[in-house]
Amino acid sequence: MARDRQQSEDFVSPVRRLLVGILVLFLLGTFLIWRIDNPRVERFRMMVIDTVVPSFDWAMAPVTGMANLLAGFQSYQRLAQQNVDLRRELQDMKSWREAAIQLDQENARLRDLINVQLDPQLTRITGVVMADSGSPFRQSVLLNVGARDGILDGWPAMDGIGLVGRISGVGDETSRVILVTDTSSQIPVTIQPSGQRAILSGDNTVNPLLDFIEDPDLVKPGDRVVTSGDGGVFPADLLVGQLARGTDGRMRTRLSADLERLEFLRVLRSQPAARIEEAGTLLAPTVQPQLPVEPVIEVPADG
Repeated sequence: MARDRQQSEDFVSPVRRLLVGILVLFLLGTFLIWRIDNPRVERFRMMVIDTVVPSFDWAMAPVTGMANLLAGFQSYQRLAQQNVDLRRELQDMKSWREAAIQLDQENARLRDLINVQLDPQLTRITGVVMADSGSPFRQSVLLNVGARDGILDGWPAMDGIGLVGRISGVGDETSRVILVTDTSSQIPVTIQPSGQRAILSGDNTVNPLLDFIEDPDLVKPGDRVVTSGDGGVFPADLLVGQLARGTDGRMRTRLSADLERLEFLRVLRSQPAARIEEAGTLLAPTVQPQLPVEPVIEVPADG
């Protein structure tokens, strides 16, 4: 029995070594075939791939199914989280809507109580942007409204949201708008809510500079920038944009108007207010009280 067991072990060992050697040679040959850069070998590799790989689809089906299931579960989690976020934002929007309605109603009541009179001269004329005549040294656009429409030099022009520029040159049927980004544009503005005054200076970039800020420590990025009305150039409280800090460290304005896509502009009729030279002209003229006049009784003369 011991001899039979020894003979069987002597038979298995050579077979095992033979199989291991064949496997090593096969792997080495596969490695060499996949490393050889030759057109014929490349065609042979493609033939082997086309023959072997499709037959393993059944083996890859469970793996592919599990991967698709995992991807679907992750997508479902993302959708569920987005749904929760959208519900929260919708609730916030509802609360803001209610607050806006209440403020609008309160504003209307207060206007009615104080009998406020809005500026009747601040009306608008809408024009179409005909052409962009800008250059590296001058930025402006042309409108299809001019003197026949009552356009005057210096009137502000806005798009649907913010200030774009001012009228600078009027023809019979066209007018030129100098953009706020032009180097010749200097506009007095106010930074809210701090109320700091500054000058919006164009420098041919999309974000004009804010110079001469009264107290830079009281302003921060994100503050609203509106026109101040100083100098009678523009009406007050026209939206310009938001305060931002440029890459050069200087304060700039991120414009609310989209200067890259200007199609329609609204030109505001801005008439300068009458200047009051003397303080007394602010007061109404005093009316002298009239004393009652005693009637005169005439006595007839004796005949």
